[in-house]
Amino acid sequence: MGAEFWVLVGFVGFVLVLLWVGAPGMIVKALDARIDKVKTELAEAERLRQEAADVLADYKRKAVEAEKDAAAIVEQAKSEAAMIAKEAESRMQEFVARRTKQAEQKIAMAEAQATSEVRAAAADAAARAAERVLAQEVKGAAASDLLAKSIAEMKQRLN
Repeated sequence: MGAEFWVLVGFVGFVLVLLWVGAPGMIVKALDARIDKVKTELAEAERLRQEAADVLADYKRKAVEAEKDAAAIVEQAKSEAAMIAKEAESRMQEFVARRTKQAEQKIAMAEAQATSEVRAAAADAAARAAERVLAQEVKGAAASDLLAKSIAEMKQRLN
């Protein structure tokens, strides 16, 4: 009986001891536990995948809403900017009209003042000229009365 026979006897003995101890039951139990663990992990993974899909859908919906809100804000900002520009243009036109009116009033006042100054200068020049002419031609008290009357009349007409 050779070595192969004893290896066979040892192997058969080893298998019988394993069967007597209940090793196949323990192996089956361990495999069942591993199967249950894998099933639990698969169920958890499926639940997490579904939860992730729900979260993704929620974020997509929120992104669409945010884009709509952003578009509305941009549109509102454009309309407000147009309104502000229109108001600024209106104020600018009012300012220019007011400044133009003030300038025209100042010009009219300057013209009136210049006209009155020219009249006064003309009246003074006319009065001096009349005084010289009358002083050379008319003498005495009659000349003084005539001169005073003429100067007063000239001033009234020019003013």
